Amino acid sequence: MLSKTCSKNETMKELEEKIGYYFQDIHLLFESLTHSSYANENKKKNIAYNERLEFLGDAVLSIVISEHLYNKLNTFQEGELTKIRASIVCEPSLANCSKNLNIGKYILLGKGEEVTGGRERVSILADTFEAIIGAIYLDGGLGQAQRFILKSLKDTIEDAISGRVYQDYKTHLQEYIQSENSERILYEVIHEEGPDHNKIFHVHVKVGEKILGTGIGRSKKEAEQSAAKEALKEVQ
Repeated sequence: MLSKTCSKNETMKELEEKIGYYFQDIHLLFESLTHSSYANENKKKNIAYNERLEFLGDAVLSIVISEHLYNKLNTFQEGELTKIRASIVCEPSLANCSKNLNIGKYILLGKGEEVTGGRERVSILADTFEAIIGAIYLDGGLGQAQRFILKSLKDTIEDAISGRVYQDYKTHLQEYIQSENSERILYEVIHEEGPDHNKIFHVHVKVGEKILGTGIGRSKKEAEQSAAKEALKEVQ
């Protein structure tokens, strides 16, 4: 959320520092952060929102990741490359990058989206990440967009190549633990916060009495997946 104690330009400078790119045309960055709900609630201002930039960013992301994998994995066949690329550019991976950069803080949302947890919504975070890519591409060219993508997604790319990216972390954790020992995996909700329509769940996952990971999500299922992902990092 834009801070009341600093100007919009100061807030954008803060984000530019986080993403490692400084815009020549700051309006492109504003547009990349503007959700349609905000534009719709301010129709008289004729504000551009980020769906067109998202469309462009999606294409730029695909070509950058495709070229990177093609050059890096020269013994892999088309099917293998496609599978790895899909796990890198999928919605959860992009949303996770947005969370790492705290992009949700800067998104311009309508009041309805704001009160229903839009800043943490996976689809909005992923779409905004792609829109930022599109904005960087238009402002600085393919080289700058490539630099941002490969830096932001570095860990995700490495995990995908090594086979550590899984959309169902709970299943993989179950399989891994069962191969090592017979102790039971237990997920426990340790804290809930927020109103009923916008709850945040905190969950940890235990094997025996040992806590392997803790996760946060807007549903118990999402929090459990997040905890399982952290647990996999611990055990592997």
